[in-house]
This record gives sequence, structure tokens and C-alpha cells, in this order.
Amino acid sequence: MTRAFLVVMDSVGIGGAPDADRYFNGDRPDTGANTVAHIAQACAEGRADDGRSGPLHLPNLDALGLGAAIELASGVTAPGLTATPVGLWGAATEVSKGKDTPSGHWELAGLPVPWDWAYFPVTVPSFPEDLTRRVCELAGTEGILANCHGSGTVMLDEFGAEHIRTGWPICYTSADSVFQIAAHEEHFGLQRLLDLCAAIAPTLHDMKVGRVIARPFVGEPGNFTRTTNRRDYAIRPPEPILTNWAQDAGRKVFAVGKIGDIFSMEGIDEVRKGDDATLMGHLHDLVRDAPEGSLTFANFVEFDSLYGHRRNIAGYAAALERFDQGIGRVLDSLKDGDLLILTADHGNDPSWTGTDHTRERVPVLIAGKGAGTIGHVGFADVAASVADHLGLDARGAGKSFL
Repeated sequence: MTRAFLVVMDSVGIGGAPDADRYFNGDRPDTGANTVAHIAQACAEGRADDGRSGPLHLPNLDALGLGAAIELASGVTAPGLTATPVGLWGAATEVSKGKDTPSGHWELAGLPVPWDWAYFPVTVPSFPEDLTRRVCELAGTEGILANCHGSGTVMLDEFGAEHIRTGWPICYTSADSVFQIAAHEEHFGLQRLLDLCAAIAPTLHDMKVGRVIARPFVGEPGNFTRTTNRRDYAIRPPEPILTNWAQDAGRKVFAVGKIGDIFSMEGIDEVRKGDDATLMGHLHDLVRDAPEGSLTFANFVEFDSLYGHRRNIAGYAAALERFDQGIGRVLDSLKDGDLLILTADHGNDPSWTGTDHTRERVPVLIAGKGAGTIGHVGFADVAASVADHLGLDARGAGKSFL
């Protein structure tokens, strides 16, 4: 019996999505977006030297095939990512109609989204009156703040002080199928925020809005910061997924990061959370300690949440380099028979216009199965391949590339 580790590098896209012209950031289609290649280009040109310097340095990811996957996906050679792969590598294309966390993760877990997500209009207000009234009833307030599309940190800057003064929750959305509520952990209360999100989530889910996200923050006007106590309340997958397949077969399933929230704890035995540095420690511990036959499913979110949406190229580059160092230690600790797959759920090109995700292909980098290319695959093929490795009967919508 063997173990599997499936690691999602949130938003680490590699361009080339064939339907990118159907997805937009403002008025600009996502055609040509390429998260990693554009970061590498900026680093090579000296435009990403804030807190780091020089060309993008990802020796472990590149050795597994990151540079080769970028060229396969988009026809672009990323500066500094030109190693001959020593791992198995390819590029995955999504079929679900979305460029968001649930769409990408559900499909990576073997279940393409079987419906069209609901989205809120780019208007002020964005939310229907009956939804706003329901939030107010549950929150015990006379109103909500924001009620628009916006970036989370911008929402805090614009409405944080008024939130403290009035006690009204800050409610906003984005190009994703999402309803986000930001509130101060001390002035509003963390548990009160979580209870509010849990209570309103069924209403949003009935509308086919994918997630309600609690966005707690601390600080004072001019110096607000979000905390790591974020919680996602996602629609429960309507069919069994990779984690169910493993758990139903008697395997131990570990969730690292926000995986438990994304899948509403379907098929998950144990959750480990924290910031990305802490999550890397959890992943390393599980590589050391997870039992035979187990599945570890991890998400590293800070590429997306801290740097992609904020269009911070240098910060994203530094995060990739820190991740590369950490994953190098993980690779060194893998045991004979282990499978490690590194992939992503969508793109979030920090060089692009707007603040939303970008529709891109994603890398599929595989350790433990020799070297070579798997070519172009589907997101669901990742789940089928993990199931194949673990000897599970279920395969979902995909086909194993192992």
C-alpha cells in the first residue's frame, strides 16, 4: 500500500486556457494571462525586486517540470525556468464554467461542476433587497456596508472605520460566485461573524452561490489587517469526490489549509490549518507520519489571497520562492512508493488588469513516478490518477495518467 499527497498551489496558473476569451477582468478578457510566466518575466527585467531580487528562482518546481509545463500550456518560455524535468509533468485544462476555488477543486477531486454558478451584478447595490434584509435580521443590524464588488483589503480601507462606528457588517462580492462578510474580531466579534456566515450560507447555496466567506480582521482605521481565522462555507458537493472515495475505502484523509471548508468536510478525517508557513510544516509532518494508504489534500492560499488579488508581483514571486524551498524539504522526505502531485485551481496573474482570478491552464508536477511528460490532461484526471495510485475503485469523471 502507498500514500498520496495532492497539493494545490492556489492560483499558480500557467496560461493557455483555450476559452480564456470568455472570462474577463473588467472589460479585458483573460486571453494572454499567464501567472507564472509573467512573474518570471518581471523578475528577469528587475521589476520585482521589492523584498527579493533577481530572476525567479524555483529550482525544485522547475526540476519537476514547471518551465516545461508553461511552454506546453501556452507556448511561452518563462525566463529562468528552463530545466530539463526529472519528474513527470504536464498541463491541465478545466471544463467547469468558472475560474474560482470551488470549480477548480471540485474538478481536481473528480467532479466537474454540474451547474452554472450564480453571480452578483457589477452594480451598487450588488445584492437583492431580500438577501440584504435577511443578513440584517441575522446580524441584528439596521443595514450592511459596501454591497458591491471589491477587493477585500480595499473594502477594509473604505468601510472599516464605519463598520466600527455602526456595527454593520461589510458585505461584498467579486467576479467569483461568492458572498463575503468582513467584520472586526473585537468590535463585532469573531464567533458572531462565523455564526452569521453559517446562518446565511443555506440561503446563498439555494441561489447556487458557491461560497460564503467570513473575513475577520483586526486593527484600527488606517491599519486594518485580515487574520488567519477566515472560514469558507461552501456548497456541499452533490456527488462523492476523491476524499469520499478514499475514506469509504477505509483510508485516512488529511486536509491541510482550506480543503475542509471547500468540500464541507466531505470525506475528511482531520484538518490542519494556519498560514502558509505553518501549512508547509503540517505537510512535512504528514509526509513523515501519515499512515500507509492515506490521502493528504493540501491548499496553499497566500499566492492568491495576499498577492494575486492585490496585483503584487514581487510578493507573489517571493511567495513562490519560499514555497519552492519548503517543497524541496518535502520532496527529500518522501518515502518509497509515495506519490506527490503539485497543481493549481486557476490563475491570478498579478500583472493583469482588475483584481479577479484569471482563466488559465495549471501545471501538473508529479514526484514518485519517474520522469517524462503526460501532456495535456483534464483537472478530473488528477483525481483519477490519485485513486489509481491508492488502488481505489472510484475514478470519477477523469482518466488516470499514471
